[in-house]
Amino acid sequence: MIKGQFPVEKFHSLETPFYYYDMDLLRQTLDAVKKEVEGKNYIVHYALKANANPRILREIASYGFGADCVSGNEILKALDCGFPASKIAFAGVGKTDKEIKIGLDNGIFCFNVESLPEMEAIDRLASETGNVAPVALRINPNVDAHTHRYITTGLEENKFGLNESDLPKAIDLIEKSKHLKLIGMHFHIGSQITDLSSFEDLCVKAVELQNWFSQRGISFEVLNVGGGLGINYHHPNHCPVADFEAYFRLFAKYLKLQENQTLHFELGRSFVAPCGSLIARTTYVKEGTTKKFLITDAGMSDLIRPALYQAFHHIENISSDKEYETYDVVGPVCESSDVFGEAVLLNQSRRGDFIAIRSAGAYGETMASMYNCRALPRSYFSDSL
Repeated sequence: MIKGQFPVEKFHSLETPFYYYDMDLLRQTLDAVKKEVEGKNYIVHYALKANANPRILREIASYGFGADCVSGNEILKALDCGFPASKIAFAGVGKTDKEIKIGLDNGIFCFNVESLPEMEAIDRLASETGNVAPVALRINPNVDAHTHRYITTGLEENKFGLNESDLPKAIDLIEKSKHLKLIGMHFHIGSQITDLSSFEDLCVKAVELQNWFSQRGISFEVLNVGGGLGINYHHPNHCPVADFEAYFRLFAKYLKLQENQTLHFELGRSFVAPCGSLIARTTYVKEGTTKKFLITDAGMSDLIRPALYQAFHHIENISSDKEYETYDVVGPVCESSDVFGEAVLLNQSRRGDFIAIRSAGAYGETMASMYNCRALPRSYFSDSL
């Protein structure tokens, strides 16, 4: 079993648990994305919800990528970390008046509109502030992303987006408004998608809908296919960078752009998940009746994904090279769901060993809480430790 490379000797002076980011791997990932979109009418927006650590954001912004935000505070954080307003897209089903005003006041690139009432609110606020709001219609293509139901977002029964039956009313509202400018269509079918055929289905539906709008004399300068590209959680050492080449090649093949049209992407997990690990110490090894529990000082308050939707993370004992044993790796939080992995094969472990929970750079630190009055985990970076 191949392990990741960690500067364990430097960890001894740090209080666990903490997030450790491999900045070389992050840059390798960003370079891979940049290579694939160079020379194409493609614009990539990084989804801040995946990881909003300022150091990570500034690194991503330095590559010229845009930002995908789902709250007013994310917009402000993106601006503060170097993302230009002209590349900020604002999505989310529950945009408040305050958040919409933040977008309007800062002249962001686009509002991804998810309901008719939201469109009416943006129209009203744009009128009150003397602005014209650029909007893209987030349409549910009813494409199954074949992923966990908590992170599937493009079906008709999901809370996100407009259904096709809403489109005539949406067009009518926009045509009557002096403060809404329709610039595009937006889609997002889900997250952690590893079956790329789901994206093929999305392309087919996007072309069909674009033809529907064209028949009504409406053309778009923007097509936004969202994000959702998955990573390999099981083999972070063998597959440290997502398959961006296959991902972008698929859209180039199945989605032909019209003249002066740009294709936008909103990638999050695939940018940052591989470079981040949650580092914990072994607090106790507890002998059960039929199993061994490895109890760490990290818990679901630090990384909630396994408890929230039974997500898998590769786990390593980076302090030991002894023979392998099987453990249930659990945390200290007073919930039975505070489990990182069951029947995990680890090098024989003892109190004080460092445990690395891999591929935790997305939806880890950003979803951490202070449940049980636990402190939020700190973050450290490979190039400044």
